[in-house]
Amino acid sequence: MNDESFRLYFQVVQQQIAALQNNEADAWEEVNAAIEDLYVAYEQMQTNLEAAEVFEEELIQQNEQLAESFHYFYDLYQSSPIASLVTDANGLILEGNLAIARLLNVPHTYLIGKPLAVYIAESDRPNFRTKLNQLSQRCALQSWQTTFCPREGNPFAVELQIDVACNASGEIENLRIGVFALDRSPQIVAQKVEAEIKMPRSLDGLRVLVVDDEADVREFITAILEPYGIGVRAVASATAALEELERFRPDVLVSDIRMAGGDGYRLIQQIRALEAEQGTHIPAAAITAHLDEDREKALNAGFEAHLHKLAQPIELVQMVAQLAGRTAS
Repeated sequence: MNDESFRLYFQVVQQQIAALQNNEADAWEEVNAAIEDLYVAYEQMQTNLEAAEVFEEELIQQNEQLAESFHYFYDLYQSSPIASLVTDANGLILEGNLAIARLLNVPHTYLIGKPLAVYIAESDRPNFRTKLNQLSQRCALQSWQTTFCPREGNPFAVELQIDVACNASGEIENLRIGVFALDRSPQIVAQKVEAEIKMPRSLDGLRVLVVDDEADVREFITAILEPYGIGVRAVASATAALEELERFRPDVLVSDIRMAGGDGYRLIQQIRALEAEQGTHIPAAAITAHLDEDREKALNAGFEAHLHKLAQPIELVQMVAQLAGRTAS
């Protein structure tokens, strides 16, 4: 109902009241006064509504300006010639510009959600993880040197300029990292990473089923195992793992312990129960991101090995090789 219709409505009501008036004039005057008050309240409401519409329009304009500013600075960040990225406190990549994607020789969209350690020389990873673990006590600009191993490219030394962003409680919110290549010459670091770029092939043909509900972990483990000639099938749930057992027939199972929709303990118990009926056995390793996870509990549940996700990649390879009765060297 628009403003004019509302006024006409009140006039009709008042006319009807006037026609019904009798000797109780005082009572009808009170009714008329109440209707007048109601109309005043309506006009005030209309005024407030108009003010709210003006305020809403101002907010829309401000949001549009903020969006324009965001896109402007985001484009500057993406087009910057300086390779840079943002990670969480554990080194998981949250954002990266086009320059870092070119430096690592990977598609830009592939960076997000990957551990930065994937692109660091294996011999440098222990030092890199140690420094990450010490960051909680040092929220300041830092400079690290390490070795990058780009995909299908020669390794090279880099300097990482790391700006640690902390919240009011001193907890790390993110790491803003600028990457500067020190020397792209492969001779400088060839000896340091020679063992890493010449992967042994003694595990050719080995099949490993990986179960983890986090996509980046599945991709990380796959990236570690496949260069050794290992065939990897990675699934996101215990249900999918049970289905793949018959189709893929893996030599080794590597499963996360804590997963949504069915944990690793339940999965290994189901597998062992099926094996008891079929007379088969698949060696299995439990992996976890939780430091307090009980190793004995995992072994008692049916796993033969237990490994933390922050362990060195070579430890994962050696564990898989040992479970399969092979050698990784």
